[in-house]
Amino acid sequence: MIKYLLLGGLSVMAAPALANNVFVSNERGNTVTVLDSETWEQITEFPAGNRPRGITIAPDGSELYVCSSDDDLVRVYDPNTFEELHTLPSGPDPELFVIHPSGNPLYIANEDDNLVTVVDTETHQVLAEVPVGVEPEGMAISPDAGIVINTSETTNMAHFIDTETYEIVHNVLVDQRPRYAEFTSDGSKLYVSAEIGGTVSVIDLTADAPSITKKITFEVAGVQPEWLQPVGIKVTEDASRVFVALGPSNRVAVIDGETDEVLEYLLVGQRVWQLGFTPDEKFLITTNGNSNDVSIIDVEKEEVIKSVQVGQQPWGVVVAPDQ
Repeated sequence: MIKYLLLGGLSVMAAPALANNVFVSNERGNTVTVLDSETWEQITEFPAGNRPRGITIAPDGSELYVCSSDDDLVRVYDPNTFEELHTLPSGPDPELFVIHPSGNPLYIANEDDNLVTVVDTETHQVLAEVPVGVEPEGMAISPDAGIVINTSETTNMAHFIDTETYEIVHNVLVDQRPRYAEFTSDGSKLYVSAEIGGTVSVIDLTADAPSITKKITFEVAGVQPEWLQPVGIKVTEDASRVFVALGPSNRVAVIDGETDEVLEYLLVGQRVWQLGFTPDEKFLITTNGNSNDVSIIDVEKEEVIKSVQVGQQPWGVVVAPDQ
């Protein structure tokens, strides 16, 4: 049994209480847009370095982390005041990252040097550099925090990294250009999207070694197959639903988490990229890079209820946790 199955110049205005503010990184606009998750109105927009992409927040909501890809570092902000607190080293071209459930450390994919950099969020020191495949991007951490996943776009692999030894313990070959990885909350499955391959690999984690049990494919009437490019993935806490962003098809696929069959497709904005739940999972937010907006999906009804304009070429999204 695998060990990680054991535990299930812009002006800046003052913000209201943290609540569940939504933070959207705007890749071309070099900003982060902040939305109110109750009214879906824009609170503010603040500078976030050059080419901000990956974005996440500390589990306790104390710090907001942004991959400033063209600055080769991670910028850290106060999510209440939106002031930059400090930076963290990352290696060249940080794209995505994942934070340990305790809030420390941060695991960063550096696209240009084929490394995952592990950084202590308190001392700001690099703890390790883990060689992985070519063009690392997607990052995920197992529910028990024993394994970190990195997906390498050119090597077409999901790398399983032991968080104690920083050694790769498994490699799983997936389809072309894997972009994102997401565990179920009980650690029994891992979903890996392949943008050019057009599939999501379902990896079973209940045996001694991970193995692909299914590859989910997508088909939408009137949409060219090459436009169906899986990127961001989110799984509900009860694993009943899996949502997959399908890039230039402007669709989000809704998948039955038990059968891994596609149930329906939701029409969202142009070039949907990443996804983020509100903490209560009532809503799912999509970033739509070419229409410069986010779509708000009612999770229970499985329908799009609103579109909200943000900055230029939105890329990533994270929602502040409950306080």
